[in-house]
Amino acid sequence: MNPQGAILNVNLAGLALRNPVILAAGTCGYLDEMNDVIDLARVGAVVTKSITRLPRDGNATWRIIETRSGMMNAIGLANVGVEAFARDLAPRIASTPATVIGSIAGFSIDDYVAVAAAMDDCDAIHAVEINVSCPNVHGGTEFGADPRALAELVRALRPVLSRARLFVKLSPIANGPLAIKDVAKAAIDAGAQPAGPNSRPGADAICLANTMPAMAIDVHTCRPRLANITGGLSGPAVHPIAVKLVHDCYRAVAKDSATPIIGIGGVLTWQDAAEFILAGATAVEMGTALFVDPRSPLNVVAGLEKWARAQGAASITELVGGVKLE
Repeated sequence: MNPQGAILNVNLAGLALRNPVILAAGTCGYLDEMNDVIDLARVGAVVTKSITRLPRDGNATWRIIETRSGMMNAIGLANVGVEAFARDLAPRIASTPATVIGSIAGFSIDDYVAVAAAMDDCDAIHAVEINVSCPNVHGGTEFGADPRALAELVRALRPVLSRARLFVKLSPIANGPLAIKDVAKAAIDAGAQPAGPNSRPGADAICLANTMPAMAIDVHTCRPRLANITGGLSGPAVHPIAVKLVHDCYRAVAKDSATPIIGIGGVLTWQDAAEFILAGATAVEMGTALFVDPRSPLNVVAGLEKWARAQGAASITELVGGVKLE
């Protein structure tokens, strides 16, 4: 039997994590701010705030509101920009207790490439998550909704990522007749030659999924509750949707290509995380839960370990995609 905790060790395209619980981009500060309330050495990884080429103030307030079944946000990718990130924040990454995954957002291929190159230059960043699916800015879902545009973006990024793995964070919405498997397949099979010895032609992992485009209206003022009018819905309301997306993607493209999936959406308890794993996710991200209880990831880690042992697994990875359909 594995020693205490080792049963939760996972491998994300060669990136070794102590457990499958990751703190999601935009919910835990830029880097290690959450270490004041939670021991980051006890989670698998932390994803930085999404960094863009130039600094952004983001959207006006209100830009976060509570709903009956979750949270809506329209932050608008507020961040210090890649120059300040490389100068002021990157030097702290090596001392961060958890594995750090860089998050990248942009509005053009050149934007993504510039930030990816800067992050690849940082030895302490071993993976980047490209946010091609932000519903809170104009044009923020363009790459994540168009397989051809996404493949072109991935092909442009591969040459500049000589070390860091490439994780692609997709939208829960695919336009027209497209399904999530079509967009995921475009990211995985982008077609460029691998830049590093352990790289794939396309994405090293798929992240499913970003927030669901949504809107809320104040019935007293008759105005939208978010200053941006619309935003992204997260939390328990989107969890069953995200579980199906992970299941569909795993069965259609990820399993055969051995591409790991990171399940994202409404993970508040270990049971939520376990659902994602059974659907086909190798790891999970937690975001909205951090606003409810910043220490909830530790409860999820403990619960997953007990669950994996109760299932008779030597490693939690044995349970990936293990939902019984017959």
